[in-house]
Amino acid sequence: MSIVENRKARHDYFIEETFEAGIELQGWEVKAIRAGRVNLKEAYVIVKDGEIFLLGMHVTPLASASTHVHPDPTRTRKLLLHRREIDRLVGQVERAGYTLVPLDLHFSRGRIKTTIGLAKGKKLHDKREAEKERDWQREKARLMREKR
Repeated sequence: MSIVENRKARHDYFIEETFEAGIELQGWEVKAIRAGRVNLKEAYVIVKDGEIFLLGMHVTPLASASTHVHPDPTRTRKLLLHRREIDRLVGQVERAGYTLVPLDLHFSRGRIKTTIGLAKGKKLHDKREAEKERDWQREKARLMREKR
């Protein structure tokens, strides 16, 4: 069950491979995410010291958050993956042109997980080509509906 999706990522990148990762969250963040108060639009993933971190994900705190907790909506959150997956991703990212992008947040057996994609950036002409293809598919579907 998807919570939020990063549609901009699929527009800006060719996604070659996806991985499901857990996220190290605080209690107030879990409550806010369950309430749907999260934004992945400006988020990105970095590799630092053999660990993978999610930066830029904005979680708006609920008004009922505890008084002794000082929430930071855009704090850096650690992603939880198996060591073998991390080593493989580090190797891929160090090659030219590859990056890691968060694609969505979803529930998996009651836990909040994120799908990250190993991606290569699209050029402007690739984006235009994808848009033309999408428009053609839409037009084709419309023509098929009219023929019936």
